[in-house]
Amino acid sequence: MRRLVLLLFTALLTACAAPPPVPTVPAPTPKPPLKIALVLGGGAARGFAHIGVIKALEAQGIVPSMVVGTSAGSVVGALYASGMSGFELQKQALDIQENMVTDWVMPNRGVLKGEALQDFINQQVKNLPIQRLPKPLGVVATDLQSGEMVLFRQGNTGMAVRASSAVPGVFQPVEINGRDYVDGGLTSPVPAQAARAMGADFVIAVDISNVNRRDKLAGTLDVLLQTFAIMGHTISRHELEDADVVIRPKTATVSSTDFADRNLAILEGEKAAAAVMPELKAKLARAQQR
Repeated sequence: MRRLVLLLFTALLTACAAPPPVPTVPAPTPKPPLKIALVLGGGAARGFAHIGVIKALEAQGIVPSMVVGTSAGSVVGALYASGMSGFELQKQALDIQENMVTDWVMPNRGVLKGEALQDFINQQVKNLPIQRLPKPLGVVATDLQSGEMVLFRQGNTGMAVRASSAVPGVFQPVEINGRDYVDGGLTSPVPAQAARAMGADFVIAVDISNVNRRDKLAGTLDVLLQTFAIMGHTISRHELEDADVVIRPKTATVSSTDFADRNLAILEGEKAAAAVMPELKAKLARAQQR
């Protein structure tokens, strides 16, 4: 009995001497990835500059989470959101011919029908609707009846791009669900605000709304697109306040009415992105820390 009591007493002392259990510290919650939006503005054929910007971003490992486009920006944006790389976009740009995306008709609210552009886009994105593209896409157009900006985030990709690119007087308005839509540049030339509405934490905007500085405007189309450029340049000043970084390719001498200057536009996009890259990387690093 004495031995049993001694053993129990020893066990009790040993238990009391054991170190207390170490509390379990929960692992830190990982920060959600930064939602980076690439915003591509309107500018007709000068939109080829967007491809140069995308190439420059990819070269630095900067991959946007989403893309938002107006007019020419919606064309490049849709192809980019479908999974094309910058180099694939460049190849596509060099291969494309104007007659592949233009379909002239007798004037009836416009001289281009727009179906050729719609079909071209749908063919390139394998007929995927906007909501099924690999990268989230927002396409900006203008409701012709109400004058309001509309952000397409689902539905027929080619039709949305066609609506976004329907310059009044050039392209016929596009009817979608009983409403007529025209160029998104009328209400949102560089849709940074739309990117914020889509949940973007960091907005990289590409503004190609430089006013063409050529001494002479050759025809009606030149005059019309020059008017749009002047208007868009003015409107975009306010909207670009929602962008973290603005890239402005020097496209003032690039033709906005034909594809002759596509190589120059792509190069200017690359140069403009390279010029702001130190600022862009610094701001991205601070945003990721926050």
